[in-house]
Amino acid sequence: MSKLESKEQIYQQLIEILVDDFEVDSDDITLEANLYTDLDLDSIDTVDLVIKLQEITGKSVNPETFKAVRTMQHVVDAVYDLVHS
Repeated sequence: MSKLESKEQIYQQLIEILVDDFEVDSDDITLEANLYTDLDLDSIDTVDLVIKLQEITGKSVNPETFKAVRTMQHVVDAVYDLVHS
C-alpha cells in the first residue's frame, strides 16, 4: 500500500486509472475537475471507479462516502481517509 501514502500519490494513481480505464484526457484532470461535468463520468463509471479503488486499497469502500463526491479533490481526500483509517 506504500504507493498510496500521500495525497499526491493517490492523485497520480487516480489520473492513471481515469486515463487507462475511462479514457479521460489527462489534460482535463485537475483537483478541481468535476467527475460528472468536466470528466464526463456517469453513475456507472463512478461505481466502476469505486470497485477499482477497493481493489487497489484492499479496503471496502462505503458507497455512501462516494455519493457526495463531486471533484477529484473529494476522491483524493476520500481515498486518503480510507487508506489511513
